[in-house]
Amino acid sequence: MQAKLETRPSVRRCAVTGALGLALLGAGLPAANGATTATAATTATTATTRDAGSGLSRFYDQRIKWSACEGTDMPKDLQCGKVTVPLDYARPRGGTLELALARYRATGDSRGSVLLNFGGPGGSGVSELAAGGKEFMHLTNGYDVVSFDPRGVGRSSPVSCGPATLKIMEATDGDGGMGDPEDVLKRLRDAASECAKYSGPVLPHIGTVDAARDMDVMRRALGDDRLNYLGFSYGTRLGAVYAARFPDKVGRMVLDGVDTLTEPLAEQGLAGARGQQTALENFLDWCAEDIACPLGQDAREARDQVERLVASLDADPVPSAFGEPFTGQDMVGAIGQALYSRELWPSLERALAQLLEDGDTRGLEGFSSGGVTFPVRAPVPVRGDGTAGLTDEEDVPMDNLPAALMAINCADDPDRPTAAQVTASLDRLRARYEDASPVFGRYRLTQVLMCYGRPRGTDYIRDDVKDLDTARMLLVGTRGDPATPYRWTTETADRLGPSAVVLDNRGEGHTGYASSKCVHRKVDDFLLYGSLPPDGSSCGPEAAGDRSD
Repeated sequence: MQAKLETRPSVRRCAVTGALGLALLGAGLPAANGATTATAATTATTATTRDAGSGLSRFYDQRIKWSACEGTDMPKDLQCGKVTVPLDYARPRGGTLELALARYRATGDSRGSVLLNFGGPGGSGVSELAAGGKEFMHLTNGYDVVSFDPRGVGRSSPVSCGPATLKIMEATDGDGGMGDPEDVLKRLRDAASECAKYSGPVLPHIGTVDAARDMDVMRRALGDDRLNYLGFSYGTRLGAVYAARFPDKVGRMVLDGVDTLTEPLAEQGLAGARGQQTALENFLDWCAEDIACPLGQDAREARDQVERLVASLDADPVPSAFGEPFTGQDMVGAIGQALYSRELWPSLERALAQLLEDGDTRGLEGFSSGGVTFPVRAPVPVRGDGTAGLTDEEDVPMDNLPAALMAINCADDPDRPTAAQVTASLDRLRARYEDASPVFGRYRLTQVLMCYGRPRGTDYIRDDVKDLDTARMLLVGTRGDPATPYRWTTETADRLGPSAVVLDNRGEGHTGYASSKCVHRKVDDFLLYGSLPPDGSSCGPEAAGDRSD
C-alpha cells in the first residue's frame, strides 16, 4: 500500500512491518522510471527451464557463500551473503546487480529456507532481520530464516533523490502544499529528474515485478525447489506477484497484512485515511476507559478534542524539541505511527498528556525519527563492465527508504493523471479525503501526487496477478489494521482464487504475526508442518496489553 511520508526532518519515520509501517502507513511511495518494459508484461509461465534457456542459466546456477555479517550491532549468529541478478531481465547478458542477503541457520535438520520480506516498500530486510530476527527463531526448527535487501534498497544498489528528497517532501507538505497544485506538480517533475540522476541505472528496473524475478534466482541459489515465504504488508504484494510469475515454484507462502493489487494510489490513500481514523477511534474508546486519559472519559468528545487540537496547532504551532514549529500535521503524523501497534497505545496516551498538560512535544516526536537530514552523496557507482556490487553500509544514502518507497510504488502503478486532471479533481478528492477522516484526510491527500513526473508504471500487477494455480497460500487480515484494511485481504483472496486461504485476525494494529499469539502459532504451524487452518477461521483479540506497556 501507498504511504504518506512525513515532510519535516524532525518528524519523519517510515513504519515498515516489523517496524514497518505507515506504510508508512504501512502499509505503506514508489517512483521509478517504471517497469513498463517487456519484463513487467511477461506472461506468467512455468519458469526456470525457460529462463535458463533465455541466457539466465549463469544466475540460476550460482550458490551463495555465507560468512559472518560485518557492521555495527550485527548478531554473531547472523550470516550474510549475496546473489547476482541481471540489471535488466530482458537483456541478461548486460549489466548485473548484487543483492544483499542475511540468514539465521536452522537449529536442527533443515528442509531448506523460508524467505522473509518485512514490507515497505523500501525497507532493508538485512537490517530488519538483524534487529528483530528473534521473533522468527521458532522457524529455525525447520528452516534457514533468510531475508534480503531488494534491488534499489539498502546495500543492493540503493536509489536516492539527493537534494530532491526534501524538495519532494516540502512540495507535498500537508501543512498546505496543495494550495498551488500547478507549482507543486512542476516541482515534482523537476525532482523526478534529480532522482534519476542520483539513483543510477537501477531506477528503470526497480519495482515488484523485477524483485519477484530476483526472488526466484534467490530460491535457486538457496538450493530450494520451491519458495517458502513470509511477507508482511508490501511483502504480500511481492509474494502475490511471485506466485503469478512462478506458480509452479510456490511452496508454503504466507501473506500477512494483505496489500491491494488493484486500487489506484488515490483509492489507497483513502483506504489509509479510513483505516487510521478507525484505529484512532478504537484508541480513544480504550483511552476513555482510563480515569487518567488526558482527553476525558467521553470518547466522542475526545475525538472532537483531537480535531480541535490539530486545527489549533496548524494555526499556531508550538516549539518542538528540535527548535522547529510543531504543527497539527506533525501531530497527525506522530499519532499515525503510534496507531500501528496496540502495544504503543499507553505510550501515545502519555505523549498526549505531555502535550496537553505541559505543551511538551517530545513524547509525540518520539514516535518519529528525530533530527533526520539527508546529506547529499554522489550517485551510485557502476563498474566499467556494467556491474554494481554491494554498497558499503556507511554509504547507503540517508534518503534511501523514502526514495525507494516512491520508486517502487510508482513503478507498480500505471496511472499518470495529467496536470489538468489533477487540478480539476483536487476539490472533489479533498472532500472525499476529509470525509474519510477529519484527522488524517488532509495528511494523506498529497500522496496522490507522488508519481507525477515519473514514467508510467506496469499494468502487470493490476491485470495479470489473478486466478492463480498454485499451492495453497495463507492470507492473514487484521480487522483493526490502520494500513491494510481487512477488506483487501478478502478482495485479494477472491482475486487470487481457490489457492488463497483467509485467516481473520480480530485484533488491532498492522499485521498479525507479531501482535497475536494465535496468528503467530497458526503461521508457524503452516510453514513448519503444512497445517493450514480452514478458510475463514479466526483468531480472537489478544487479552493482554490493557493498561501496561
